[in-house]
Amino acid sequence: MNNSVANTGRLAWAALRMLLVLTVVTGILYPLAVTGVAQGLFHDKANGSIVKVEGEEVGSELIGQTWDLPKKNPEGENEVARPDPKWFQPRPSNSGYDPLSTGSNQLGASDPTLTKLVGDTKKAVAAFNGVPESKVPKDAVTGSASAIDPHISPKYAEIQIKRVAQANGLTEQQVAKLVEDHTEGRTGGFLGEPHVNVLTLNLALKDLAAR
Repeated sequence: MNNSVANTGRLAWAALRMLLVLTVVTGILYPLAVTGVAQGLFHDKANGSIVKVEGEEVGSELIGQTWDLPKKNPEGENEVARPDPKWFQPRPSNSGYDPLSTGSNQLGASDPTLTKLVGDTKKAVAAFNGVPESKVPKDAVTGSASAIDPHISPKYAEIQIKRVAQANGLTEQQVAKLVEDHTEGRTGGFLGEPHVNVLTLNLALKDLAAR
């Protein structure tokens, strides 16, 4: 009986020591090591790729945002958002680019609701940018799976050039050069499609218009 109790005690103590060791290694040392490497080698990305202008945070390169005109009634919750013609506009977002509410609208490609929504959006985008509907690319009328994609296609950026140039008192050539400079190729040369980050493009546009 005494031997059994003693053996049980030794096993319990061994298990407790193992628990303590693993807790320190996996719960403290490993997270600290990973955090140290991330902060040392990938500081900006590890902290959310935050973009700052004159020391003030204006957004993240990883999360899209709206570029709308101020509300006529700040307290009007049901007021329809009006895109600001001065800025390049992002693709539609099911969540209004809320990073705490990601996900698509879950409507199937043949759903009449989605079909009507895409059709109405295409008409609005074409009218807003002064182009025929045939020129409106698919990312201008459909949201991403995450609803927070910060990028648009070069084609969507291109149909916005004339409108943005006129609204900011710039030439189309100046704005087209901005789009060209901010167009990123496929990741690694073969993954994904060429894309433009709306936030960084609009910040460059703001600098150019202020000159």
